Amino acid sequence: MSPQASTSAPRRRGSGLRGALRRIAAIALKEVMHVFRDLGTLYFAVGMPLIMLILFGYAISFDVDHIPVVIVDQDQTAESRQIVARLFSGPSFTRVGEVASAEEIEPMFRRRAASVGVVVPKGFSRALGRGETGAVQVLIDAADNATTQTVLSSASRFTVVVDHDLAEKALGPSPDAIEARVRALYNPSSKSALYLVPGLVAVIQTMMSVLLTALTVAREWERGSMEQLFATPVRRIEIVLGKLLPYFGIAMIQMLLVLAAGTWLFGVPIRGSIPLLLALSSLFLVAGLGQGLMISVLTKNQMVATQVAAVSSMLPAVLLSGFIMPIENMPRPLQIFSNVLPVRHYMHAVRGIMLRDVAPADLARDALALAIFATVVIAISTARFRRRIA
Repeated sequence: MSPQASTSAPRRRGSGLRGALRRIAAIALKEVMHVFRDLGTLYFAVGMPLIMLILFGYAISFDVDHIPVVIVDQDQTAESRQIVARLFSGPSFTRVGEVASAEEIEPMFRRRAASVGVVVPKGFSRALGRGETGAVQVLIDAADNATTQTVLSSASRFTVVVDHDLAEKALGPSPDAIEARVRALYNPSSKSALYLVPGLVAVIQTMMSVLLTALTVAREWERGSMEQLFATPVRRIEIVLGKLLPYFGIAMIQMLLVLAAGTWLFGVPIRGSIPLLLALSSLFLVAGLGQGLMISVLTKNQMVATQVAAVSSMLPAVLLSGFIMPIENMPRPLQIFSNVLPVRHYMHAVRGIMLRDVAPADLARDALALAIFATVVIAISTARFRRRIA
């Protein structure tokens, strides 16, 4: 081998390495430019982790505070008023009203106006004066497991604190002068399934209904079959409704299967009206399917539609619906935003019907919210479904 050949080989290898690096850099630059042109990809790459962190950080809280309590003070004495004042001395409970009899507490539970009822019976102060035990009845809406456990643990602490105060003031002769008799309604055994399964029905159907229709229009845009659809004399609203109806049937079958499995496998009762449950479920499914169709029309891309549908259905259903923790514990902006979400209203309705036998009048607000959301998303889908190829 000549000296020229031996010296030129390293230069070729060097130039080859430099060329490869230049090509890699060019491809990388092209991808960077593509990412910045595609705002959807940039949003999911940078924005979604931040949004998930904020939602998980603020929405998930295991501190159950400000539990709404209704009072029945039949004794109307200084001792009974002291007990009520002691109950609301901390952040755990919030007084929302006072009623005349214990029979009025359960209707407030059904309306979700209160979660706990405290009954101070007539003759309470006289019993303390005679050295007898003064019984205070505590009624709990046990359909909410988180609230139940908090109230059960607080009842004993509340009794001990009040006993000590009364003993110091010589209002009771012994440290056991007060007895809190707790009664759990709707879920007396505190079974987790009775609380979780109705919520799971709402969460599962939220994700499935949105994903069912999220790919319909986007798939046709990508395949080019939308041109054939535009060649027909069918109107836009007819196209939208025609796409929704088959998936509505599929979603209703899913709903019935989930409800049947929940009641059969987990022993969850349906104490309320089944026709009312099916009517609200139909409204909810139309809202979810309409949301998926709106995403499909706006994105016109299967991958983006799938991502948006998964994020916009899964995160709100798990975090902002009251499925894991009460909405009342969330920051005020998240509480306001959750009112827009169909899953929040359906979660309240399905738990109310299955566990509390809630009357239709108490669910009118939820039904109205579902109907408004369904109307809005279908109207947006129809308006953006244009008979032209963009």
